[in-house]
Amino acid sequence: MNNNISLKIVVAETSVIIRSGLAAVLKRIPNLNAHPIEVSSPEALQNFIHLHTPDIVIVNPTFGGWFDLPSFKTNHNGNSIKYIALVCSVIDNNALKEYDESIAICDDIEMITTKINRLLHTEEEDEKDSEQETLSQREKEIITCVVKGMTNKAIADKLYLSIHTVITHRRNIARKLQIHSPAGLTIYAIVNKLVELSDIKDTL
Repeated sequence: MNNNISLKIVVAETSVIIRSGLAAVLKRIPNLNAHPIEVSSPEALQNFIHLHTPDIVIVNPTFGGWFDLPSFKTNHNGNSIKYIALVCSVIDNNALKEYDESIAICDDIEMITTKINRLLHTEEEDEKDSEQETLSQREKEIITCVVKGMTNKAIADKLYLSIHTVITHRRNIARKLQIHSPAGLTIYAIVNKLVELSDIKDTL
C-alpha cells in the first residue's frame, strides 16, 4: 500500500457502537489517512453516494434488513467503489461473494489492516493489467525486439515495417508506459512475461 494514501471510507451500520468503533479503528491504521463517513440508514448511504464517490464502502450485509449489493451497484454506477462486508453475525458465504472483501466484528486492527492492504493491492494490480492492455500486439512485438538488442532497421526488416513506423510505435510505447530507456523496457518485458530472461541474457 502506498504510504500516506488518503481514503474516503463509508461505514454503513445501524449500530452506533459498531459503526463508530470501526471508524475509530480505521483512523488508527498506519499510513492509511482514512476519512471515515458514518451512515446509519440505507437512505443516508444512497444520498451520500449520489453526491460523492467514496473509495470504499464497508457495509453490514443485513443493513436495512438485507443489503442488495448487486442492485445497489447497478443503481449507483459503483464499479470504481470497493465494497467490504462488515460481518456482525452468521452470514451465508454465498452472500459474501458479491463483496470485494469482508471483515468480521472480531477482527483486530492488524487483520483489518491486512485486508484493506490486500484490497488496495488488488486494485493496483488491476490498474497495472489495464495499462498493459493498452499496448497493441504489434507494440508488444516491438518491445520484445528492443529488449533483445535489435536496431530500428532490424526490427523493421523482421516485422516488415518501415523504420518510420517502428519509430512511431516506440514513441507510442514510451508515452503509454512512461518508460524511456531500453533498460526500463527490459524490466517491463520481464515482469510482464513478454520475454524470458534466457532470451535476452546476451544483451544484459
